[in-house]
Amino acid sequence: MNDFKELMKGTRKHLMTGVSYMIPIVVAGGILLAISVLLSGHSAVPKTGPWAPLATIGSTGLGLMVPVLSAYIAFSIADRSGIAPGLITGLISVNIGAGFIGGLVSGWLSGLVVHYLKKIKVTKNLKSVMPILVIPLVSTLIVGLVMILVIGNPIASFMKFMTSWLNSMSSGNIVVLGLILGAMIAFDMGGPLNKVAFSFGVAMVGTIGKGGVPSHSSLLMMAGIGVAIGVPPLAMGVATLLAPKKFTTEEKESGKVALILGLVGITEGAIPFAAADPLRIIPSNCIGSAIGAATAMWLGAGNPAPWGGWIVAFTASRPWAYLVGSLVGIAVTATLTIVLKKDITQHKPAVKQEAEEIDLDNLDLSVMQ
Repeated sequence: MNDFKELMKGTRKHLMTGVSYMIPIVVAGGILLAISVLLSGHSAVPKTGPWAPLATIGSTGLGLMVPVLSAYIAFSIADRSGIAPGLITGLISVNIGAGFIGGLVSGWLSGLVVHYLKKIKVTKNLKSVMPILVIPLVSTLIVGLVMILVIGNPIASFMKFMTSWLNSMSSGNIVVLGLILGAMIAFDMGGPLNKVAFSFGVAMVGTIGKGGVPSHSSLLMMAGIGVAIGVPPLAMGVATLLAPKKFTTEEKESGKVALILGLVGITEGAIPFAAADPLRIIPSNCIGSAIGAATAMWLGAGNPAPWGGWIVAFTASRPWAYLVGSLVGIAVTATLTIVLKKDITQHKPAVKQEAEEIDLDNLDLSVMQ
């Protein structure tokens, strides 16, 4: 129990280690994806044309974000033995739609399982194969099954329920719906709640109303969603500029990238901040995005493009309303973030080494035969 308490005390360090390794992935993949969207001239990721390869590279990079986060949280807890299960189960988190919150869970579980597997006393013959065969195999199997069976199935059911619930609310109070959609978009930034809200908005825009065009309420909803998509990364970028003492050097650099990603509608730019400090950043994101989305919808902004961020503002009806809603949301989230976060002491995550290095060149594999 004392051992577990010690691991829990290191929560922030483990999260920051995962974030530190994830940030270069966000920078490389996010900027390339943002450039492809900007140069394509369309409010969406280009699927064809000269900028599609750039978009593929960027999307692939961002796709690695959660697996890398998971892998290096596990690494911080259990050293190098945690990387393989953390990476594999982090990718499972992406595939089952659990998003970065699922990646936090998979990283923690992988690290804990490996940590305790390494404590098992084995014979001398087994000792050499534990770190390269037994530990990665068993830990990946255990955590992988937990992610798929315990987390994956409930997420799928929950997404169906939320979609039905949003459909039942679509004719209700537009401001209340805006608050709900905005909070859902910001909560997990690519996870199940985000996907449900975004897919709902896109489906509503695709619904043909009178005269062969989407209904006004559908465009209002997509405007709220578009605003909410941009608020978290833009607000994080603004917060790093206004209160630099609250963020690490890496986060301040990530804040510059987040500004670019927010402008072109890539919510994932805020994930490094939410992963490093979820209890403060996630509520701040949700509140600001909810208020921003509701404000834009209340002012009558309409968004015909199935995308978000400022890149769609001037394709929207009442672009001023869209931008006002976005600015209100950014101001709320940035203010809450600055108020809630404490000044930090700069430190680099410790890169720990295995207590016993494995010489793969001279490894005796006869015990495996």
